[in-house]
Amino acid sequence: MSEQTIKIAILDMYDGEPNQGMRCIIDIINRFNRIVSFKIFDVRRKSELPIIKEYDIYISTGGPGNPLIGDGNWDKKYYSFIDELMVWNKDNEVKKHVLFICHSFQMACKHFGLAEITKRNDTSFGVMTIHKTKEGIKDPLFEGLADPFYGVDSRDYQVVQPKLSVFAKKGAKIISLEKIRDHVQYERAIMAVRFTDYFVGTQFHPEADPISFIANLRNAATREKIKKMKGKRKFRNMLEDLLDDEKIYKTNETLIPNFLRIAINDLLKTKKILSN
Repeated sequence: MSEQTIKIAILDMYDGEPNQGMRCIIDIINRFNRIVSFKIFDVRRKSELPIIKEYDIYISTGGPGNPLIGDGNWDKKYYSFIDELMVWNKDNEVKKHVLFICHSFQMACKHFGLAEITKRNDTSFGVMTIHKTKEGIKDPLFEGLADPFYGVDSRDYQVVQPKLSVFAKKGAKIISLEKIRDHVQYERAIMAVRFTDYFVGTQFHPEADPISFIANLRNAATREKIKKMKGKRKFRNMLEDLLDDEKIYKTNETLIPNFLRIAINDLLKTKKILSN
């Protein structure tokens, strides 16, 4: 097989808002640049979506705003695109692998009818403790990560109240949950779902690295907002978490690389079998 055989489509859901997430995703993809190429599609501003047969792997990014509201154009096209990917995987030997991140994850959970999407009581921002479920302990996406592990969280909305009968019917699995907070009465949000063998999503930002997080803190207004929201002590603890090799560094180095390795190995194996 020649180099550059695996093509990745990045579905940009940032709606033109400046962000560090895209840089992080591209940085991770470039670790595999001997065997992959990628192209970015501006979903929300330009209603751009790739031709399914031309790409092998899809990474759908986070983004701003309410995941329950679109403009009636790009969002309908996006949901139809997800359905077309599902049909493709049902009808074809060579499967399409998809990773949904944060905003995209919320939209996917809504679309598949798996849970409720609600506005949080307050913004979640910082380094979060994430717990694997029994299914998550076995899921290859989390291989190499401790239980609990840590991720960067940045959201005003959350996926809660799972409809377990729908999960069972669709064969979907909750693979991680929000940190346990005994002193708070709110229910724990769902932090990751295995939708199918080939579709998976995370509520947190597995692409985030400490550089991206600190870049946000260079803005004085943002920094003061976070201090006011979290308190000075928690703010200092958050900064310490960013420098811990076993926290954000570990997740950045592990989760999306796992997703890509799993997808690439599956694609190369299947294509090899079919070519023989």
